[in-house]
Amino acid sequence: QVQLVEAGGGLVQTGGSLRLSCAASGRPYSSYAMGWFRQAPGKEREFVAAFSSNGGTPYYSDSVKGRFTISRDNAKNTEYLQMNSLKPEDTAVYYCAAAPRASTNSWSASSYKRYDYWGYWGPGTQVTVSS
Repeated sequence: QVQLVEAGGGLVQTGGSLRLSCAASGRPYSSYAMGWFRQAPGKEREFVAAFSSNGGTPYYSDSVKGRFTISRDNAKNTEYLQMNSLKPEDTAVYYCAAAPRASTNSWSASSYKRYDYWGYWGPGTQVTVSS
């Protein structure tokens, strides 16, 4: 089992930047696929970005592609989400997610976007972008 804790959320103006981090503890971090989702009030949780457990090309939602960058530091058991050119529609609670390699080996690219496929979640961190 893995425990996740996000940090780095806050209030920023349109066009600004934030970097979120997700610290993982528990089982070997490198054996997990890691991702970010977000949920705005009254909306479903939506996919933002993800890495497969073996690294490789990350996946992004169309709404953040070119503005957000996901990265991971296996030595620090930490995942990051660099968010640039923020827009008011990026306002949401951002959640870190993890899934063990054993369950993701059969995933397709679209599988990473299914929030119900991920087994572990952090408590979330609020990001608010003012206009």
